[in-house]
Amino acid sequence: MRPEEIKPDTELCTILGYNAQTGKCRKYFNRCLKENGLNATAIALNIKEEHFEYIMTNLAESKVQKMIIEQEFSQNIIAFCDTLDECAKVKKNVDFVEVIDGKIIGYCLDNAIETYIENPKFVDANIRLAMKMMLLANRWYKAKIEMDLIPTMI
Repeated sequence: MRPEEIKPDTELCTILGYNAQTGKCRKYFNRCLKENGLNATAIALNIKEEHFEYIMTNLAESKVQKMIIEQEFSQNIIAFCDTLDECAKVKKNVDFVEVIDGKIIGYCLDNAIETYIENPKFVDANIRLAMKMMLLANRWYKAKIEMDLIPTMI
């Protein structure tokens, strides 16, 4: 979705990373939303390491409720989460956070995508990331889970 296509009723979430604007998370997530014809988009927040603590310390009081975390911050963010799902605790990795009632909850999607993988030797890091973004688009915006769309997303 281009900036001029964003309207007052467009649903928004945030992606946090060094190069979130051009990263694969944003590309795959927004492509999934577009393929589903949804009026939603991920807004990228490119930051540097020195800004991470400030952003995370203030996240619970901000207007941001849904945030995708690029890989470079997926472990650092754990210290700022009030709660982690079981996968995030075990894998020590957070793919996204949700702010609910002023609490930051961290989630990992590694276990969730496993149910969709028929043959692991044909699944690389890009496919795994696209699968995660599809599951997240489904969670937040009810996008269809259609693994056949992954080649189009990538």
